[in-house]
Amino acid sequence: MYSNEDKQLAEKVLEFSCDLESGQNVMLQLVGLNGIGLLRALVEHTRKMGANPFIQIEDTEIRRMLIESGDKDFWTTQAEVDQLPLMKQMDAFVGVRASLNIYEQSEVSKEANKAYADYFVDPVHYKERVNNTSWVVLRYPSEAFAMNAKMPTQKFREFYYKACLLDYTELAEAMKPLQDRLEDTDMIRLKGEETDISFSVKDQTWIPCFGEKNIPDGELFSSPILSSVNGHISYAPSVYQGKPFEYVKLEVRDGVVVDSDSSNNEQLQEILDTDAGARQFGEFSFGLNPVIKEPMYDILFDEKIYGSNHLTLGNDYEIAPNGNESNIHWDLVCIGADVYLDGEKIREGRKFITDDLKGLNPENLLQK
Repeated sequence: MYSNEDKQLAEKVLEFSCDLESGQNVMLQLVGLNGIGLLRALVEHTRKMGANPFIQIEDTEIRRMLIESGDKDFWTTQAEVDQLPLMKQMDAFVGVRASLNIYEQSEVSKEANKAYADYFVDPVHYKERVNNTSWVVLRYPSEAFAMNAKMPTQKFREFYYKACLLDYTELAEAMKPLQDRLEDTDMIRLKGEETDISFSVKDQTWIPCFGEKNIPDGELFSSPILSSVNGHISYAPSVYQGKPFEYVKLEVRDGVVVDSDSSNNEQLQEILDTDAGARQFGEFSFGLNPVIKEPMYDILFDEKIYGSNHLTLGNDYEIAPNGNESNIHWDLVCIGADVYLDGEKIREGRKFITDDLKGLNPENLLQK
């Protein structure tokens, strides 16, 4: 029916991440049929808790067909007739992403993606679900996922559950000294291979993430002062809207991308031309999950890589705003740059070097 690991994961997601209570409504959404075992475990545990599951199962090829053919009228109807009224009844949301092909939407046009984002994703998810439910989103392991991670399938499954079932209470405690430092910081500098970029975070809000919104989790994020970002930065491999990038490099002046290079420049320019906010940055974060070491073309994992940072193109988060508005939010990850806070080096490569922050290094955190 389902594995013991899926049982443990369902319990953590519902009890810890969603903090679900008896009598509450929770939407359990499965995108991709591969994760049916976890969905069963989620349904069973929801009912054991006395809560009400609302089930939504989507085939990834059907989703791609709808996005390809959808326009403003179609997605407005989908939102207003079905999904928005239902989401307004939900207290919690669990989204399981179980696609077997991360490139399924790689040939969807820019116009079709924009219509889907503007008239469905924005009202249903960004405005309603994100702001008014206790929500969590996670991936599900598969042979294809293991291939992207360059691991044997069984080894990847072991890695996946270890990363997802991390003791997030311990991680939250280890994050506190870094959050304290960042709340008193003005200028941050990242300096590494093909990267030297600085920006201000003075008086910005810092949000620790330890299993309440994403699984796996482990990040501490805010947003840069918009016009303060200057320098150049090189990012690890990434997939955005089904389009692969082996590398992305950006040159930034006064908060705006003025030059760029990538393994897929035509698609990169399309993304940067989405709107004015697509060339500016809406988030900055530290990746802090001690289990996740290398990129695997999946941002829910890659943005948590220990010793990494992501300086995100596009829309900010209302919880840690800087005023940037965009239809994109692309979490591009920079791995292993030295980090300076107001001129003091706190991380050398991927290791924190100050005594108060060494507890975040994998060799210390995983021993707890």
